[in-house]
Amino acid sequence: MADIPTLSLLETRVLGTLVEKQRTVPDTYPLSVNALAAGCNQKTSRNPVLEASEAEILEALATLKEARLVGEVSGGRVVRFVHHIEKGLGVPTQASALLTVLMLRGPQTAGELRLNCERLHKFVDISSVEAFLEELAARPDGGLVVELPRLPGSRENRWAHLLSGMPDLEALTTVRSGGGSREVEELRGRVEYLEAEVGELRTLLNQLRAELGG
Repeated sequence: MADIPTLSLLETRVLGTLVEKQRTVPDTYPLSVNALAAGCNQKTSRNPVLEASEAEILEALATLKEARLVGEVSGGRVVRFVHHIEKGLGVPTQASALLTVLMLRGPQTAGELRLNCERLHKFVDISSVEAFLEELAARPDGGLVVELPRLPGSRENRWAHLLSGMPDLEALTTVRSGGGSREVEELRGRVEYLEAEVGELRTLLNQLRAELGG
């Protein structure tokens, strides 16, 4: 694996969006810059929510292409982009699913990751999630995730990706506002799951309409 540069928030958002859309709406993949902008800026399943312009996304794509994490597909009327995350980082698809959700949603517990990864990869149980996380953290050529200190009152530790360098531990160890019980968190996750599916179905329908000229 080649040395990977420290990626910005937008660069990880672009990379994560490419992986997510490949697995959840494969008929729209590879993605155009316009589709990438919609995916990067969507209001659901994203933390933080961004307002990136197409010009900013093109800059992020240039960095990712140089790092060999993204490629360009020609041949159509519109230039489209694909990810090479598994080859570029030397990880299996299960691990790339975990990294993708961490890039799109920020630090999470193993339980939250299992729930939020459902549409990318269905993990059998939390233990299998933890096994892949520990493998990613203990890589000989440098960890790709880190286990964070436990939040006050929490029963589980959260994990964060390291593609943007070591996270600000002081900021991440503050109690998250709007916290609630595990049941509330799981319900919120299910609602976001359904909202994302509806949004992606709309994207696919709009693309089909455009292709049919109507």
